[in-house]
Amino acid sequence: MSPSATLQALLDAAPRVADDAGALLGPLVGVSSPSGDVAGHEVCVALVRDALPPAAVVERLPCSTTGDAPDLLVRLRGTGTARVVLLGHLDTVVSHERHRPLERDGDRWNGSGTFDMKGGDALAVGVLRALADVPGASTLFAEVALLLVADEEWRSEPFAHGPLFRDWDACLCFEGGERTAAGEEAVVVRRKAAAAIRVDARGRAAHAGSRPDDGRNALLALAAIAREIAAHHDPSGPDRLSAVPTILRSGAAINVVPDAGELVCDLRADDVAPIERVLAGLPTEVDGVAVAARFGRVWPGMDHRRQAAPVLERAGALLGRPVHGAARGGASDASHLAPWVRVAIDGLGPLGGGAHADDEHVDGATLGDRAAVALAVLGAVLAPA
Repeated sequence: MSPSATLQALLDAAPRVADDAGALLGPLVGVSSPSGDVAGHEVCVALVRDALPPAAVVERLPCSTTGDAPDLLVRLRGTGTARVVLLGHLDTVVSHERHRPLERDGDRWNGSGTFDMKGGDALAVGVLRALADVPGASTLFAEVALLLVADEEWRSEPFAHGPLFRDWDACLCFEGGERTAAGEEAVVVRRKAAAAIRVDARGRAAHAGSRPDDGRNALLALAAIAREIAAHHDPSGPDRLSAVPTILRSGAAINVVPDAGELVCDLRADDVAPIERVLAGLPTEVDGVAVAARFGRVWPGMDHRRQAAPVLERAGALLGRPVHGAARGGASDASHLAPWVRVAIDGLGPLGGGAHADDEHVDGATLGDRAAVALAVLGAVLAPA
């Protein structure tokens, strides 16, 4: 079979990829797997392993976050030259108490982690199966890997796996997909840098009724810091900086001046530098309360518009309709791999919405279209014109 015929056969596998993804999605979403839950992650890994092609080689890598379950690395080797990593994560932000298994209401498939990002994981597994099953497809690549991590939603340590993919041809990440305002297919080629600023406060306790002024109120100090950080919020400005206080913990009793507390804020910008300036400008004391601010985590920005442009042009030609590059504010592990690979493209998962919320869902009717987009983008990497 000629390379062009092999590539067409791979593109023709989109309906089967969608069927495979639909079959895997229900069991995956049925498992509650919040970040840090080792048992839930291991059940998800077992489900993925059962769905892999026989030729796949499975490895377990130490997770970037100490104490979390090992990450899953799957390798499929061929006789060509291209090397591509398919990327996803199996953890969710939803607690066990709030977890909802998959419920299908027509084309709306509701459930925790459907959109972020077990729907994308299921599509990635389907793509890997197609590469193993389509005759001659192994001649298009030297290696295609699937990396599914356990800690994307709440990683507390630097991402560990970048050097494994140094100089690989592409990272294709299967976070939830999107379309343009005109309804045309889109993928993500630009993401903001993201960071969590954590602020600890140490004041002095006192009786809130009889001697309130003897205390040093940590809650009020943290509230002042929260307002100071929020004052930098300017998502339409030159740095596209968003600054949102998200968690405040302080106080132990109704009649005691709080002597300690913690504030967490989410900041995002085109790159890390504006966020670093916000952190550097915070005071170390507010009204007698000592405050100490630090980064809880830092995610780099990603801008692969230039690198992705020829790939997306080729993918559109293969697909028969345009595939556009889009920007997204949310963080993704694609940003961590982008510095190591030649091109990083994200947002290859199914369409949907409600990430991190009770109404999280995917549009089951889009699995076929998004499988076709993913295969076209992959084909454009494996067989450039």
